[in-house]
Amino acid sequence: MSQATYNKMWTDAQKDLDIQLQREREEFLQPEKDRVKVFKMLAASYIKYMQIFRNLETAHDQLVHRQKRTVIRQVLDGVIGRILEVKREMVELENSEFHYIDNILEDLKLLPEDIEIPIPRYFIKEKLEVLQQREKILNQILLNAGLQTQKPVKALTFEEAIKVIQVAERARQGRCRAAFMKQIYLEEKRERQTKLQVQMGPSPDDAATCIQKVWRGYIQRKKTEKMREEEMIFLGMSLPPHLKATSILQMRAGQVNALRGEVQERHEEAFIKDKLRETEGLDIKETLQDQIGQCFIECRHIIGKFPDYPTEEAGGSMAILSQKTPEQVAAELAAKKEMALQKKAQKGKKEKEEGKEKMKGKKPQKAGKKEEEEGWKMAPSNFLSIMEEGNSQYKAVWQNRDEGWDFLQDHDPELIKEEKREEVEEEIRVQVDELMQQKLENLKLAVDGEKSDKQKKGRRSEKKKKTTMRKKIPEMEEDLTPDRTIDSLYRELVEEGLLIKAKTVNLSDYVGEYSYLGTTLRQVDIEPMPSLADVRQLIALYGILPLGSQTVHEKAPLVKALLLAGPAGVGKKMLVHAICTETGANLFNLSPSNIAGKYPGKNGLQMMLHMVLKVAKQLQPSVVWIGDTDKIFSKAVPKAEGEMNPKRLEKILPKFLKALKAQDRVLLVGTTNRPFDANLKPFCKVYQKIILIPRPDYASRFVLWKHIILQNGGAITSLLNISCLAKVSDGFTQGHIVQAVQAVLSELRLLQMTRKPLRTIEFMTSLGRLDPVYKEEEETFKAWYAKTPLGRARIRALADSEKAGKGKTNKRKGKN
Repeated sequence: MSQATYNKMWTDAQKDLDIQLQREREEFLQPEKDRVKVFKMLAASYIKYMQIFRNLETAHDQLVHRQKRTVIRQVLDGVIGRILEVKREMVELENSEFHYIDNILEDLKLLPEDIEIPIPRYFIKEKLEVLQQREKILNQILLNAGLQTQKPVKALTFEEAIKVIQVAERARQGRCRAAFMKQIYLEEKRERQTKLQVQMGPSPDDAATCIQKVWRGYIQRKKTEKMREEEMIFLGMSLPPHLKATSILQMRAGQVNALRGEVQERHEEAFIKDKLRETEGLDIKETLQDQIGQCFIECRHIIGKFPDYPTEEAGGSMAILSQKTPEQVAAELAAKKEMALQKKAQKGKKEKEEGKEKMKGKKPQKAGKKEEEEGWKMAPSNFLSIMEEGNSQYKAVWQNRDEGWDFLQDHDPELIKEEKREEVEEEIRVQVDELMQQKLENLKLAVDGEKSDKQKKGRRSEKKKKTTMRKKIPEMEEDLTPDRTIDSLYRELVEEGLLIKAKTVNLSDYVGEYSYLGTTLRQVDIEPMPSLADVRQLIALYGILPLGSQTVHEKAPLVKALLLAGPAGVGKKMLVHAICTETGANLFNLSPSNIAGKYPGKNGLQMMLHMVLKVAKQLQPSVVWIGDTDKIFSKAVPKAEGEMNPKRLEKILPKFLKALKAQDRVLLVGTTNRPFDANLKPFCKVYQKIILIPRPDYASRFVLWKHIILQNGGAITSLLNISCLAKVSDGFTQGHIVQAVQAVLSELRLLQMTRKPLRTIEFMTSLGRLDPVYKEEEETFKAWYAKTPLGRARIRALADSEKAGKGKTNKRKGKN
């Protein structure tokens, strides 16, 4: 598609965003008591923001114009953050991580695919070179440590190399000699034939023979080419014909994307900035010096002495040249000094107030009751201001801008000049501040006979430094390796097997269909099991989107830890690797089985977690994965696992999470297939968000069978009943289906597929050898999830709504 198409997509997204922001101002500011109406409002906003997100992400990825992409990126981060805020409100309202909005989608005439969360491509594109370099370093460390094997390369001896060269050279000379002799033979033959034709005339038999010869040669060459192609496909060195057509289109699309990426990465800002510095730098410097000097003179004329020069923290000359009178500037500087003195007194008051709040434990409950009586009200947002700023910037600069002259749609030099002029002014201002500060000191000394404040306060500051008390640093935030570099820590963690290479898996590879019966089941008071599409959305919302963007992570609802619970084979590890692939995150493996015997003792454990935390923060985004995390919080450790000491992380994990701040893009992800074996209270205290992953339903199994068979080289014909396979495989997980398909589609079976198509019975036989997830196990997972904080809140909310419904019916009966 052309740049005009993506420009229109951006324009439409901005219009929709403007309407949505206006709607939020009207609807969300007023309290609402009807919870059903509130949920519909939130769901409609969620869907609308998701549509805007999809359009903005596509426009940002495909547009070449850099200034446009900068504006879109700002709005895009705001929309992502707002989606996360709306999601938080929906979770608090329904007390459930899973929401069923199929009836709202039906009213809006939308498909579930229209609200599928896209993964922004700039997460990887913006740091592709860094990720590639890091991958090379990781592979090299793994090879040196012997943790990754490489195909051995056989080295030739000197004599063998000479023999190979001799054979090749003699063969080349032989080919040249044969070609020369063939040329001589053909010339002699041509001469003889011309003599015979002159003597006897043309023969029909000879002509027919010549035609046959050419045709048979052509047919044989075609057969040979076909046999060679089949051989290459069999060896895996070439693609099958049905995949080659798509691969050509993919190659062309890839070439277009590569060219677009090259244009996006052109750096002309530095050139324009240097040119501005050369042409306008001297004028800016002289103007600033004149303005600051004039301000000094005016201040002395009014106040009677020269003012103190503002520090860099106060803004330097910016504080002097802000549009204020000299009296106001002097008053502000005096006020700042007073504020610094008052801060110490305020600290004592705050501590007293905090103590009083702790004593009053019953008052917050009354406040909660008042909120319920008033009705639901939207919590304040951190992203509305970002979206409104981006929207106003779009209206001011881009909405009515004439771009008829800009055929390349690469960049707008005038806009770059405006941006870079401010940067040049700021750089020159720093230099001017140093000069003018020295000039002011000289003036004070010459005119008023005063010494600078720095000389007066030098000794006092030294005394204060000695008397200041050393603050106590938290256990996990103390730097235990101040003398070591990040590279050395990175190497050690890789060699110890704590930092591992993530598998290249995209979130879209986690195949699953949307559940269309969720709303219907909830209307009859039946809690539906979540679908795989719902799980995929939660992974994107809680794992990928916050880790991919620094702005979103700092201001969105903070999720430090995520638990993936479900039967074996539902794809928990795959989702962990997908989070790392989509965000370019490092993967740390702190599973009990992996850390057994490493860094023994309390000090060793503390050092290990310190190293992990330090490297994870420095090379963020990072994912810290704990497999079989239930063993850390287990009620009783089995004798077989006693030596492994799986509970050693139990007490230190909360401290590890406490050390993570909003600016640290580090996510703790735990996976377990037996969450009910763990102590619930400490388990739920560590894992803030719990995602229960069920076995696939019929719709997901139908899609899975198709996808996995095609992925493993199979072909689907009328003899293969996918619907029957989906029905028979009820109770089996994605892992079971993959095992069954791989067992059937061996290399020999793939070769026989052209004359012997795949049949349903083949897969049913291999599936019958596997053990399914029984109903009792699924009920155990449901019962465990009902005991979690969110599960208990959901049960309480349902009980309250039932009581309210019975109360209304009793009132009606009394009236009758």
